Amino acid sequence: MVERAAVIRNSAGIHCRPSACIVKAVTGYPGNITVMSPAGECDPRSIMALIAMGLEPGTTITIRVEGPDEEAQCDKLVELFETHYDFPHRHPGQDTQVILHDLGARTPAPER
Repeated sequence: MVERAAVIRNSAGIHCRPSACIVKAVTGYPGNITVMSPAGECDPRSIMALIAMGLEPGTTITIRVEGPDEEAQCDKLVELFETHYDFPHRHPGQDTQVILHDLGARTPAPER
């Protein structure tokens, strides 16, 4: 088991699009992953659980990974949670399409 701390650095916190990036990066990992914050804990393979945590800028979280290549997986998660995401402006409704497309849902490809 590996545990590491991370500080949320994105100016808007971990909202829908950063959550989608995190979920995409850890989907398929066969081990156990837990993200712990003052608001609770979740498995970062659930976009709704990540969003529900309300991770605001400056929040310190703990990431726990148990399984194959746990150190590398934990390092990757620390990097993802500490990333300054800079997403281009989207038109209303386009965010959901982009997230679903990025997660592999069968939807028409969004205009970029």
